[in-house]
Amino acid sequence: MAKTFRMLSGALLLGCCLSACESPGTRTVAVQPVPEIRPGILQGYLPMSEPFRSVEFVAASPQEAGAEQQLDDAVSRYSLTLRATPRWEMAKRDADLAFPAAAETFSCALGIPVTEAETPALYMLLRRTLADVGLATFSAKEAYNRSRPFVINGQPTCSPEDEEKLRSNGSYPSGHASLGWGWALILAELAPERAETILARGRAFGESRLVCNVHWYSDIVAGRMVGAGAVASLHANAEFRAAMQAASADIASARKRGLEPGQDCAAQQENLSFGL
Repeated sequence: MAKTFRMLSGALLLGCCLSACESPGTRTVAVQPVPEIRPGILQGYLPMSEPFRSVEFVAASPQEAGAEQQLDDAVSRYSLTLRATPRWEMAKRDADLAFPAAAETFSCALGIPVTEAETPALYMLLRRTLADVGLATFSAKEAYNRSRPFVINGQPTCSPEDEEKLRSNGSYPSGHASLGWGWALILAELAPERAETILARGRAFGESRLVCNVHWYSDIVAGRMVGAGAVASLHANAEFRAAMQAASADIASARKRGLEPGQDCAAQQENLSFGL
């Protein structure tokens, strides 16, 4: 598990903890400092002393000559055709889990900016659940230790700076897919009127790992399962439920102030489809 923590810590160059933020025309919102469990990764809501045991419900990774691997191979071959397309550029952005950039992943889907200044409680909710949901794949990853597509096919990825770390980090299940789907479930609960759009973005976030040539299709499917399980566990945590209420108030405040995402949302919408 320490090896996987080091991989995520290297990939995530996150900033300091929030203390207090103020948006123009609104009250100051105090957010208590949260410690890091590893450099750049904030403590989640669930205790790390009892890590999520995804290995207990995620089936073994596909066998080399089996039908599931044949499907994975076919999807991988298709994914390689998307290099140098707008979908590839989107996948490159999705690969970066560093804040503050990662917080903006769902801005278009939510219809508001997600920033430390404008929506501090929502921003902190995403930062902390990164640990709870993104790291929930670890026990299964380490148990199955599956090789990644780029190791097998020898083709480049969209984040070459991470390839050395990824070579020794299990491919199955996908931590990015777990996180993307988990964040989508959390945000769909907070903004049910935009649930379909949010879930579509969460699906695309996981599929970006196919485009990047760092995950197999079955990694993504299993990652979504882990993400859903982690979010279900979070709902039993009182601190998480309180954070959800604060994030909901942030969303309502942003809508009342007429804030809009500072992104080209039309272009993002055009590139959500994986195309299979």
